[in-house]
Amino acid sequence: MKLTSIIPGLDLHYFTILLVVGLYSPVWGEITSLDTGNIDDTLNNAGVALVNFYADWCRFSQMLHPIFEEASNVVREEYPDSRDVVFARVDCDQHSDIAQRYRISKYPTLKLFRNGMMMKREYRGQRSVAAIADFIRQQKVQPIVEMKSLEELATIDRSKRTIVGYFEQKEAENYKSFEKVANILRDDCVFMAAFGEVSKPERFSGDNVIYKPMGENVPDMVYLGTLTNFDLTYAWAQDKCVPLVREITFENGEELTEEGIPFLILFHLKDDTESLEKFQHEVARQLISEKGSINFLHADCDKFRHPLLHIQKTPADCPVIAIDSFRHMYVFPEYSDVTIPGKLKQFVLDLHSGKLHREFHHGPDPTDSTPGQEENREVASNPPESSFQKLAPSETRYTLLRDRDEL
Repeated sequence: MKLTSIIPGLDLHYFTILLVVGLYSPVWGEITSLDTGNIDDTLNNAGVALVNFYADWCRFSQMLHPIFEEASNVVREEYPDSRDVVFARVDCDQHSDIAQRYRISKYPTLKLFRNGMMMKREYRGQRSVAAIADFIRQQKVQPIVEMKSLEELATIDRSKRTIVGYFEQKEAENYKSFEKVANILRDDCVFMAAFGEVSKPERFSGDNVIYKPMGENVPDMVYLGTLTNFDLTYAWAQDKCVPLVREITFENGEELTEEGIPFLILFHLKDDTESLEKFQHEVARQLISEKGSINFLHADCDKFRHPLLHIQKTPADCPVIAIDSFRHMYVFPEYSDVTIPGKLKQFVLDLHSGKLHREFHHGPDPTDSTPGQEENREVASNPPESSFQKLAPSETRYTLLRDRDEL
């Protein structure tokens, strides 16, 4: 049902005003209301599902309701199969258990699901019918490029991570599992596949999947697990497609900030791949056990000049390593020390223990000072305030539910 057919002559802007002031109660049309009784079955049987987590008292939720419904109607005309694309909603006041399950921290939140699995990237685009409908269309694009000849491998863009599958049949379970993985990781890797006679030279002992890392001279890696085991295949592909050290940009800054854990950031010049490789190596060597308690990131010095200025640095000082805890920023003293065993890890541990923050206020801990130094030390100035916190979800767009308690 179109908005214009609900009340003839009513445009979307005026409709939204009526909705917000309570003069009109919408008809929900194609939107599926989710509760504890139907959420798993609904999402598990949906190829793609976009779920609106909302609260009736939230003005941003109220403004989104008619737009979300109209987008659902537009998409339904293009994808009439009710299990192909599902638009759904969760009243988080009525179903707080569901909100907690999906860690909802702001209203409205639009989360994307594929075959019941929640995608890491939620919808953060423009709240318009056209933008939401376009987003769903993008999700329905086939994520796997089918090769008609193995010669196409020579044209692969080696600046991107690529996973290539060689299958005897497109209808086989091996490929279905591969396709499911590709749908989930479509934003992180390029996926390609060949079938039948085209793929035969690469199928020495059955269907085969390989990973082609970034870089011209980096060797390929072969998947040795069972392709029909989706969990195993997905875990392997995710490890290859999602790097331990991710790049932060203005496009993904909100998403990364909302993960709620501090940033360990390497600021480097765009062409300085040597410093990045060294940082990646040391993170993998020293900090793999800290994954989940801190985000390992790298940033373009020129694009992120403002955070550098916060810590009294400029692009000329790069490479620079710093922590942003969302309250303060702390600078790793000397980049050249990054290869000293345990040095980078201690920097992170000092954040978690509160030592970095304490020493900014009170100077070095007594255990780190020479005898007699304690009584003469000056109180240090406050650490620079967080710069990346400004990339977090905005109160002009969301109703935020809680404040973080950061170091």
